[in-house]
Amino acid sequence: MPDAPRRHIAVLDVGKSNAKLVLFDLQASQEIAARTMPNDVRKDGPYPHFKVDRIFDFAMDSLAELARHAPIDAVSITTHGASAALLGADGLALPVLDYEHDGPNQVAESYDRVRPSFAETFSPRLPNGLNLGAQLFWQAQSFPDQFARVERIVTYPQYWAWRFTGVAATEVTSLGCHTDLWNPRDRRMSTLVARLGWDRLMAPVRFAFDALGPIQGEIARRVGLAPDARVYCGLHDSNASLLPHLLDRRPPFTVVSTGTWVIVLGVGGGLDGLDAARDTLANVDTFGRPVPSARFMGGREYDLLTAGAKGEADSADVFSVLERQVMMLPPILPGSGPYPRARGGWANAERPRGTGETIAAATLYLALMTEMCLRLAGAEGPIVIEGPMAQNRLYCQVLAALTGRAVYPMAGTTGTSGGAALLVRGAPVLSMDLTSNSTPVPAFADEAHLRRYAATWKRLSSEGANIRLVP
Repeated sequence: MPDAPRRHIAVLDVGKSNAKLVLFDLQASQEIAARTMPNDVRKDGPYPHFKVDRIFDFAMDSLAELARHAPIDAVSITTHGASAALLGADGLALPVLDYEHDGPNQVAESYDRVRPSFAETFSPRLPNGLNLGAQLFWQAQSFPDQFARVERIVTYPQYWAWRFTGVAATEVTSLGCHTDLWNPRDRRMSTLVARLGWDRLMAPVRFAFDALGPIQGEIARRVGLAPDARVYCGLHDSNASLLPHLLDRRPPFTVVSTGTWVIVLGVGGGLDGLDAARDTLANVDTFGRPVPSARFMGGREYDLLTAGAKGEADSADVFSVLERQVMMLPPILPGSGPYPRARGGWANAERPRGTGETIAAATLYLALMTEMCLRLAGAEGPIVIEGPMAQNRLYCQVLAALTGRAVYPMAGTTGTSGGAALLVRGAPVLSMDLTSNSTPVPAFADEAHLRRYAATWKRLSSEGANIRLVP
């Protein structure tokens, strides 16, 4: 007798800035309830690391609370990339490293001698721990006794699946996001894994749609879930945002996933034009296919520029910023993005006058950086905006004007939870109509001022980075 349809899905969504537990109704295609906590980093111990026990306790408490809204039929998981867990016999052999820590830079020269070429992995060389291979290499070199106790390496979404089920796994969307560990064209581990002897440690690669097992009995009892509630393997957050559109649209199209990172995913594009020096790469989608991509730390940069101010700029603020050419040049956070080695800053003596102009200038900065990422990734077709910036009308309108393409802001605060919930339907899955209530935004009306502003920004940004303008 077939299983009953699983309707109410709890999604653990661990982002770099915040962790969420979302209750998602697959039948209604909407979030019912959500709980959020800051995902701050512990500074003690051997190096800065994520508070995984605190996140787990938050997840348990939230599951128990959300189960009172509706019976939870399954649990799915999505997390940020550039992270893995090193499992020993009794749990973590080493803490889960914060990828922004600069420890891996200490062994950069040694690591660069062994890492595969960009032509094999389509993974650009990134600073700190943004290449997962560099993290593992540094941990092995710096903590040999602890690393010797590692029995399994699991990618980060699958760490949480292991906490729920006891089943260790890896999965291609996390292996394929600038880790140096995956060969996306051949769909297998890169040569680095065997070269360093990690092949015996890597947990088996499982499909994101796989149910790894029922939730462990003690946990199910603690939070009041049915003992047959299944836990699904899970996936990288940008690919969670992408999944509904893979099922709903014909390529070419583009998904812009916004959060701590702004990631441009050019579905249907080729890999040959990617530039390792400008933070373009191949991500890997839920079905194992490479997707040309470009990204920058846009959400973090926006928060730094605005000092966390909320709201949108009014038309007078936007006009003043455009007219006076008040502009921030990239990067605010060096080391990644289209201009990784440039020195950013305000372009001239003009500065924003008040909070409204600051928000306007920050929004224009993000839109111009996103448009550059679109060019670098060779992304084509209609543009779908996921995540917080989908709620920023100016950002969407400026992108529509600069690209001349339809821009669809998606409803809701994040697309990752809905995408992760879709895993429960299996593969191939039925399309989930997340776009029916979305219409393209009108392009920004004052196009003459915008194009003059954009041309100046592009010229100054390219001069500052000593690179050729991208046509």
